[in-house]
Amino acid sequence: MSRSQWGSRLGFILAAAGSAIGLGAIWKFPYVAATNGGGAFLFIYLLICMTVGLALMLGEMALGRAANSNAVGSFRQLGGRAWPWVGFTGVLVCFLIYSFYSVVGGWTIAYIGKSLSGSILTSDAKVLGDTFNGFITDPVQPLIYHGLFAGLTLAVVLGGVQKGIENLSKFLMPALFVLMLVLIVRGLTLPGAMDGLLYFLTPDFGKVTGTMLVDAMGLAFFSLSLGMGVMITYGSYVGRDTPLLGSSLWVIALTVMTCFLAGLMVLPAVFAFGFDPSAGPGLTFITMPAVFAQMAGGQLFAVLFFCLLLVAALTSSVSLLEVVVSAVMDEFKLPRRRAALLVSAGVFLLGIPASLSLGIWREYTVFGKGVFDLLDYITSNLLMPLGEVLLAVFVGWRVWPVVQGELAPGGRNPLWLRAMRGFCRYLAPVLILGILVHNL
Repeated sequence: MSRSQWGSRLGFILAAAGSAIGLGAIWKFPYVAATNGGGAFLFIYLLICMTVGLALMLGEMALGRAANSNAVGSFRQLGGRAWPWVGFTGVLVCFLIYSFYSVVGGWTIAYIGKSLSGSILTSDAKVLGDTFNGFITDPVQPLIYHGLFAGLTLAVVLGGVQKGIENLSKFLMPALFVLMLVLIVRGLTLPGAMDGLLYFLTPDFGKVTGTMLVDAMGLAFFSLSLGMGVMITYGSYVGRDTPLLGSSLWVIALTVMTCFLAGLMVLPAVFAFGFDPSAGPGLTFITMPAVFAQMAGGQLFAVLFFCLLLVAALTSSVSLLEVVVSAVMDEFKLPRRRAALLVSAGVFLLGIPASLSLGIWREYTVFGKGVFDLLDYITSNLLMPLGEVLLAVFVGWRVWPVVQGELAPGGRNPLWLRAMRGFCRYLAPVLILGILVHNL
């Protein structure tokens, strides 16, 4: 079975950046940055992305292109029989994350409808809270929207690498930035918006603590989709004429810029109306509708905002599904259509208890966590850091000559490549193990 390839370098960069830019970039980064030192957190986050994050991303892309295979096949071909389980771990992470991520993606579709009807355009926080909680605890409605979101993602992946993922990324990524810029301009024109801007950008190095550093590292690795097999899979579709260093720098730049723009979009508007910038997930579905209710043309901006969330959710869900589908296609020799349908069916089924655990199945817990929270904890706090450590060790110690050959052909060994090897061999494992211990 011949391996698909990206039609252009731009398509590859936008697809990889789209994988990294998800719902977390829109709601999580602004409040995490704001409550962890503002500009200081932003600087540390950028530093981590451009050093250890860049090293791991380059390593993943190089592995995928060298093996010309999925995450499991890449570890098997390059590392031998002892390593495929690392790839399986990444595929499992993508499957588990997508199962509950699709549920949240469905919420964004529902809230587009609520924005169009005007039912959430109120500044009464209690009404908005009751509306949100009433919706996510309903046993039926969230599952319908979960199915719609999974169906949208499936439709893209069925189109293949070029016609599906690449074409969608070329449309959605520019649309994402246009929507963000429109909302930023509107937010900055509100009275009191400058207070939110200063709160976000002013560095407070007094808040730089060990916990803040761990938060910055965790958010950096998560936002770049590292340790999940995404960049290995996408790297396997890259032609030999595409420079991986430049492409990786573009992906990181677009990811960081999106997080920065999200802060500019959310925090000035939140401050303008006196809401809590550290409201977390509630900032998206409870606080922001209250902000729009007090803005001229608020209904239009509410619709735009939740369309923006849907775009961000889709660009990530497509990559999550593609990792699993690619592995199933290669490992079980199935055609794309059958593999995508089987995986999507499994994702939808696992998403059912995840959604119901927020409502009628709330009393059923494991280690004190419902299915939704348990899936989130296992993937984000345990499996992803474990995968990142093993990836760093694999790249830095087991297959470095292969990686070096992909990144600097002809036996060259430039300074940046030597630094990357040091990051993968020593710094990355220590830092990520620190995150793993902290999470435990």
